[in-house]
Amino acid sequence: MFGFKKWKRQRVSQKAFPEQWLKIIEQNVPLYKKFPAADQKELQRHILVFMSEKRFEGCGGLEITDEIRITIAAQACILLLHRKTDYYPGLPSILVYPHAYVAPMTEHLPDGVVAEGFAVHAGESWHRGSVVLSWEDVKDGAADFHDGYNVVLHEFAHQLDDAGASVENASVFQDSSRFTAWARVFQKDYEKLRQDVSQDRDTFLDDYGATDPMEFFAVATEYFFELPRELRQHHPDLYRELKFFYQQDPAEL
Repeated sequence: MFGFKKWKRQRVSQKAFPEQWLKIIEQNVPLYKKFPAADQKELQRHILVFMSEKRFEGCGGLEITDEIRITIAAQACILLLHRKTDYYPGLPSILVYPHAYVAPMTEHLPDGVVAEGFAVHAGESWHRGSVVLSWEDVKDGAADFHDGYNVVLHEFAHQLDDAGASVENASVFQDSSRFTAWARVFQKDYEKLRQDVSQDRDTFLDDYGATDPMEFFAVATEYFFELPRELRQHHPDLYRELKFFYQQDPAEL
């Protein structure tokens, strides 16, 4: 079964990349233009496979267009460059709302109380389920790739995190010493952010990263691609581990 999937993906990835799709990427995802030509071609191959396997659904009256599909797919596939990948295997569909949306929220408070209510979301990632995105936030996050905010990179980082020790993260988890170094650095920087936030000290990373380790990884991923030089300056060890994880060095682009 896996051999057939690999063969099918290889065939799909060798198809000609539609010119209209390329125009959408160049217009909506300016980060794409920073990549060398070889990376751009690799990204196109990943997008072709991603588009053939993932289902997009419009919510809240939104009609799904090629612009929506390609803008999201291109950013999701940036996280796959230079890595062995099974293309987010736990993700069958991407749900897209026109704007930020209201969804149920469960919060576990320090005293053991569980608070339930509703919150406004720009995106969500469901374990072994869907990614949910606000199209307005997708466009805004992609247009300015120097603000450290990108909802697609954030939510698809959660998908990689959920993949655990699967093929998606083999380069990190196959070596116990590498995993130990990874875990040590992330725990150190996460705890430092938590302490700074709790004491109202200014932080370089968005304080949302102090919510839990999963959010810390997602926020760090946004900064790695959008503010790489600044992240390398403020968190050199964290940058080094992300560079190893993603097999990319965006600070040098």
